[in-house]
Amino acid sequence: MRRFEVINGLLSRRRWTADDRARIVAETLEPGAVVSEVARRHGLTPQQVFTWRREARKRTEADALAFVPAVVAPAPRKSRRLGRPKRGPGRKAAGAAIEVEASGVTVRIGDGASPALVAAVIGALKGVS
Repeated sequence: MRRFEVINGLLSRRRWTADDRARIVAETLEPGAVVSEVARRHGLTPQQVFTWRREARKRTEADALAFVPAVVAPAPRKSRRLGRPKRGPGRKAAGAAIEVEASGVTVRIGDGASPALVAAVIGALKGVS
């Protein structure tokens, strides 16, 4: 004999607390766990559990990207080659710069960049990831 649950119009949908969701998602991440079996055991559909897993992964990725290590390194010394033009009166010496490495791509923002440009570059990097 199979057991089933009847929900009539008087009852609302079941509400799961964040702790319950986290516990169920953690169950699915154990070695050998099958999402369908875990979902069935808790009276859920596999799609709901997969949605909770996706949401948890997004939160984890967002938390991981919130803080990144910053390294202050001196600018590399450039060798003087013969025939290289000297700085003209209007050119500045190379100074500090921002260098961001993400997913194998390096973005360098020069010393004279405006705060608006820096904000736009960082916003674009956030949008891509």
